[in-house]
Amino acid sequence: MWQIARLTQPFAKAFAVTVLVSAALPLNACAHPDAIEPSAAQPVPPISDPTATPASNPPTDAAPIPSPVVIPPLPVVSDGEAREEAAALVLKMRQQIKRFTTYTPEHRARFIALAQTEIQAAGTVIDRPQLIMIVDRNENVQRMDYVLALPDAPWVSLGGSPVSTGNTGRKYYYITPTGVFQNSADRLGYRAEGTKNKNGIMGIGAKGSRVWDLGWQTATKGWLPKHETGQIRLEIHATDPHFLEWRLGHPASEGCIRIPATMNHFMDHYGLIDVLYEQAAGYDTRFRALLPKDREPVKIAGDLIVVVDSGPQTEPKIDPLADKRQIP
Repeated sequence: MWQIARLTQPFAKAFAVTVLVSAALPLNACAHPDAIEPSAAQPVPPISDPTATPASNPPTDAAPIPSPVVIPPLPVVSDGEAREEAAALVLKMRQQIKRFTTYTPEHRARFIALAQTEIQAAGTVIDRPQLIMIVDRNENVQRMDYVLALPDAPWVSLGGSPVSTGNTGRKYYYITPTGVFQNSADRLGYRAEGTKNKNGIMGIGAKGSRVWDLGWQTATKGWLPKHETGQIRLEIHATDPHFLEWRLGHPASEGCIRIPATMNHFMDHYGLIDVLYEQAAGYDTRFRALLPKDREPVKIAGDLIVVVDSGPQTEPKIDPLADKRQIP
C-alpha cells in the first residue's frame, strides 16, 4: 500500500499542474470542432474597421411577385354569325336531346316576352349576342326554351325540352322562385357522384352529370298554406335516368330545376350557359378541372337563367292538410 501511494504522488502533482495551466487560458464560447488555431505561418486576418459600411447582401427569402391575372375577354360575334351558330345548334339539339321540340310560334313568343319582362325588371343588360335558358314553372307547361338574345334585334327561340320544378304538398319541398339568375364564377358547380338514396334513386343524375349552382335563393315553402319562405340552394341538374326522367314535364323537384340527361350533357359539352366559367378557366385551375376536356364551347354562350310563370297569377296549390302536419 505504501508503494502504491508513492507511485501515485507524481501523477497527482502532474494533474494539478495541468489544471492550473488550463485555467489560465481563455475559453472560446463560439469555438467549432474544425476551427484552426492561428500561427506564425498562418497570420491572423486584420480586424475590419467597425465604421466601414457593410457589403450589400440582398435577402434571398423574399416572396416572389405573382404574375398579373389575365382575364380573357368574352366572345362577341355579329348578329348574323350568332344566328348561324344558333341554327347549327338547333340541328344538333334535334339529334342529341331526348324529347326536344322547337314549339309553336305562340309558345316561342310567350317564352321570349316573359323572359324580357323579367330581365327588364331585374335591370340586366344584354350587351352581346348570347343564349339564355328560360324555364316556365307553370304546372301545365314545365318546359324550358333556349333563346338567342340580341342587343338590338328580335330574339330567336331555338327550342327545348321538358323540365321539373318545385312541387307542393310534400314536406320540405319548395316552389321554384321566378326571376333572373346567373351562372356566376363566384360559385363553383360540381358533378354528380352517382350515389343512390335508400330507395335506389340517383337524385341528381348518373355519375359525372353536371350540376349548375345558382346560389342561395328565397323560395316559398310548398308544404305550408301560409306561404312562408325560406332559403334554398337553387341548382340545375339531371335526375335518375331510369326511374325519374319519365316524370319530367310535371312538378316533382324539391325546388331545383331538373333536366333530361341528354340536355345536361349537351349544355355541358357546348357550354351553353358557361361563358363566365370558360373565362375563369383561363386563369383558375378549378374551373379547368370542372369543364370537360373535349368541350366545344359556342361563341354565343351565355350565363343567364330566367324562370317565368305563364300561368294565372294565383296562389300556388298547396295541400289543405299541410298545416295539420307535425313539423319537427
